Amino acid sequence: MSRTRSVATSAPEVNRRSVLAAAGAVSLSAGIGYVLRPTDSEAATPAEAPVAHSRQAAGTALAPYTKGTTLASVATPRNSSGYQRLGDGPGWQRVVRSELATPKSGRASRRRTLAAFVQFTDLHLQDVQNPLRAEFLRSNSIHAWRPHEALTVQGAISLVERVNALKGAPVTGAPLGFVMTTGDNTDNNAGSELEWFMQVMSGGRITPNTGDPRHYEGVQNSGLKLYWQPDSTARDNDKALGLPHLNGFLAAAIREVNSPGLNLPWYSTVGNHDALALGCFGIHGDPYLAEFAIGGKKLMSLSAAEGKKLQDAIRDNKDPHGVGYRDLLKAHAREMRSVTPDEKRAPYTPADYLKAHLDPAYRGHGPTGHGYSSANLDAGTQYYAFRISADVIGISLDTTDACGMPNGSIGTAQLKWLDKTLKDNKDSHAVVFSHHTSTTMNNTWPDPARPGEKRHTGAEVLSVLSAHANVLAWVNGHVHENVITPHKVSGGRSFWEISTASHVDFPHLARIIELVDNKDGTISLFTTLIESAAPHRTDFADLSQTGLAALYRELAFNAPGASRTLANTAVHRNTELVLKKG
Repeated sequence: MSRTRSVATSAPEVNRRSVLAAAGAVSLSAGIGYVLRPTDSEAATPAEAPVAHSRQAAGTALAPYTKGTTLASVATPRNSSGYQRLGDGPGWQRVVRSELATPKSGRASRRRTLAAFVQFTDLHLQDVQNPLRAEFLRSNSIHAWRPHEALTVQGAISLVERVNALKGAPVTGAPLGFVMTTGDNTDNNAGSELEWFMQVMSGGRITPNTGDPRHYEGVQNSGLKLYWQPDSTARDNDKALGLPHLNGFLAAAIREVNSPGLNLPWYSTVGNHDALALGCFGIHGDPYLAEFAIGGKKLMSLSAAEGKKLQDAIRDNKDPHGVGYRDLLKAHAREMRSVTPDEKRAPYTPADYLKAHLDPAYRGHGPTGHGYSSANLDAGTQYYAFRISADVIGISLDTTDACGMPNGSIGTAQLKWLDKTLKDNKDSHAVVFSHHTSTTMNNTWPDPARPGEKRHTGAEVLSVLSAHANVLAWVNGHVHENVITPHKVSGGRSFWEISTASHVDFPHLARIIELVDNKDGTISLFTTLIESAAPHRTDFADLSQTGLAALYRELAFNAPGASRTLANTAVHRNTELVLKKG
C-alpha cells in the first residue's frame, strides 16, 4: 500500500470527550481509586507540542516522517552463510488489516489524529557479571545465554537516540506524545540494572560494570568453551560457528557511556524480569539467594542433565520461590569461581522500583513518577491510568505474578479497578498496556502480599476489555515476537492486541503507534516498527559506544540458536489496523 500524505481538513472537533477532559471530569487513578494530581501522572497532550498542534488545528498538513523507520530500511544480512554481516536492506511495506472493519476510501484525507506514541518493550538491561545469573544453563539449552548480552545498555541508548531523531509520526506527521515501556526493562531484578534503566531513559552517564571496577569478571573471560571468549584467540564453541575474535571487546563493553535521555515524556510498565530473579523466582524473603546476588562466588558451568532439571521446573511452573535453584547453587559451592562482591547487585523490591521512578534525579522530560505516584507507593500497587490526549486514556497493568514464574496474571482488586476505570472513562478511547499477552497470563500462584486474593488469567482480562466499547488496543510484549491479534466480540465491539518484539533478541525493535479517527465511523491504528540509531553495518575495529550498539544487533542476529522469525510476517509488522468506532 502506498503511504498517503495526511491532510487535516478542519479544526479538531469539539465533542463530549474533549469537554470532559478540559473540565477535568475524568478520574484517573493509581490503582486505588484516587484522583491523581497532574504532577503525579499526566501524559504529553497536544498542548505540550503547541507548534505542531496549532499547525494541525489550522488545517496545515503535517508531513509523514518515515526516515529512521523500518518503512525506509531494515538491517539485512549481506552474506548467506557462516557469520553473517548486516547491512542496509529494503524497508517493510505497510499492510492494511480489515478483520474488524472495512476500510473506506478517502479516509486519508478525512482522518484526525487522536494520539501518537512509541512503545519500548523487553529491553532486558543486563548486569552480566551478577552471580545470580544462570548462564550455565547453556549446557542444556543454547538459548540460555547469548553472546551479545554485555551490550544491552549501549543498544538501549541507541534506541533512545533513534526516538530523539524522529521529527514526527510516520503516517500523520503528528508529534510523538510519549514513550511507554511495557516491561522487562531490567533482566535480573538487580539494583544495578534498575539504575542503568533509569539513566538510559532519563539521561546520564552509565558505567555498565559491577564488581571489580578495573576489569570484567564473568563467563566471557572464563576460558570455558561453552561461551564466546571475544578477547581470546583460543577456539570456543561460538567461534567454531563463526563469531569473531575481538581484542578489547570486554574492556569496551564495561566502559562508561552516555545517554542523552528521551526528549519525550516516558511511562513505565513492570514485567516479570523486573520483579523476579531470572524473571522466574520470587526470592524476596530468601536470605540465601539475595545474599548470593551480592556475594563473591559465581557458578559458571553445570552438566546438561542438571541444567535440564532446573529448566523443566521453570517450564512446568513448579518452583516459584526458586527452592530448586537455591539447592543447586548450594550443591555446587565448591565449583564456583571467585568474583568481586558488590552490593549494587542486590535484588530490588516493588517499593524500590516505585521509588526509583519517583526520584527527581530520574525525572527527565517527565512526568514525575513516569506514571506511578505516591499513591502507588502507599498502596503497594504498580498499576495506574493516565491521560494520553483529550480523547484517549492509557491504562498500565501489573501482570507479573509476584509469587514467581515467568507467565503472568492479575489479582481481583486490579481486575475490578480495570473494569471501573474503563466504565468511568467510557467517553474516552482507551489503550491498555501490560507486559504479558493474553495467552501468557496463565500463571495463578497466589501473591505472597495478598495470599487470599484470587488471580485472574488473560482470558478473564479479555472478557473485561470486551465489555467496554471504548477499548481500542491492548499493547504488550513478553513473547519477543511481533504478533497482532484481532479480538472481535458480540455486540460489534472489537479491539486489537499488539505484541511487539524485544530489544534484546534480533531484530531489536520498538514500535510507533498512531491512533486516528477516520471520520467515517471507523478508527485506524497505524503501527510502524523502528530499529535503534546504530548503523546496520558494523566495523570490528570500532568499539566506540555507537560501534558497540551496531555490534549488539549483529551479534544478536548471529547468536547460536537464535530465532530468525521473531519479526514475523508483514501482517504483524507495519500495519493499518481498522476497527469500528465504539
